[in-house]
This record gives sequence, C-alpha cells and structure tokens, in this order.
Amino acid sequence: MTTSTAIRHHLLSVSDFYRMAETNILTEDEHVELINGELFDMAPIGSFHAGLVTRLSRLLIKKLADQAIVTVQNPLYLAEFSAPEPDIAVLKPRSDDYMQSLPTAQDVLLLIEVADTSLYYDRNIKLPLYAKHQIPEVWLIDVKEKRLDIYQQPDNDYYRLHIRPKAKEEIQPLLVASISIDLQGLFSY
Repeated sequence: MTTSTAIRHHLLSVSDFYRMAETNILTEDEHVELINGELFDMAPIGSFHAGLVTRLSRLLIKKLADQAIVTVQNPLYLAEFSAPEPDIAVLKPRSDDYMQSLPTAQDVLLLIEVADTSLYYDRNIKLPLYAKHQIPEVWLIDVKEKRLDIYQQPDNDYYRLHIRPKAKEEIQPLLVASISIDLQGLFSY
C-alpha cells in the first residue's frame, strides 16, 4: 500500500501578519516583512545605509514640500499577501497622511531601496514584486558600489527600462520631475 500525501503550504495574509504583531507573536525587535505570504528577515542597517536613507529622505522632503509625502521604512500594502517596507516611498499627497489605511501601489510615485547586504534580496525578490504591482519607478542603490539603478516601465514581474546613471549626473524622478538630485553629492561625506 502506498500513500501519497501532499505537502500543504500555508501563506500568511497581511491581516494575519498584523494580528501576529498585535498579539506579540511578532515584536518590533523582529525586523521582518511580508512578501508573497512569507516572512523575510530584514538585513541589519549599517551606518552608511542609515545615513544615505536619512540624507535622501531629508532632501526629498525639502524639495517636494507639499507635492508628495515621503515615508521612511514604512509598510506598503501590495495585495492580500504582501506588505514590504521600502527604505523610502514617495507617495501621492493624502489629507490623512495614510493614517486610515496603508498606502497601496496606486499611491506610489517612487520607491527607493538602499542595499548593502540585501542587494540580492532587493533585486530578485522585491523588485519583481514592485513590477508585478505596477510601481512606476524604483531606485535601487548599491551601497558597496555607490551606484544607482533606476527601474521604470513595469511589465508583469520585471521592468522593461533599466537605467544606470553616471556618477556625476543629476537625476529626476519620473513622476516628480520638478526636482533633481545630484548623484555625486548623494554619496559624498
């Protein structure tokens, strides 16, 4: 007699994820994010990574003023099974500052991921997720190489346009072209 038992895989929903936090199954010290129904550990953040996120967020907040909302390492609701926490999200303005509900893909003008030890994860797990949900533009900053990759034109689970600006270029986000950022100044200290 042979029996075949299918192995069941249980996915967590965003509501399951938040219930786990509310009941202290997950604590604030457990730096995890929910991607496609699975919990992923978030890499520790080093000083250069943290400083770069701080520099970029200050710069964007100053330049965008009331044109957009800039959030740092806050969740983004991308369907029932995904709530990633990008390093920086530039969002459409909303009077409640997203207090009543998490921002969704339709609210995003630009996402920025700063990667030190998480480059593989950001490029191969999060970037396809962002493309799948039609995030219009993602910047992936490689801390070790001091390099920026810009992804635009989402198509299924990839981006059709990949731009790697030169180190001395001024860059402008696609949907907030009223601002420009000096790439060389971004990495200097």
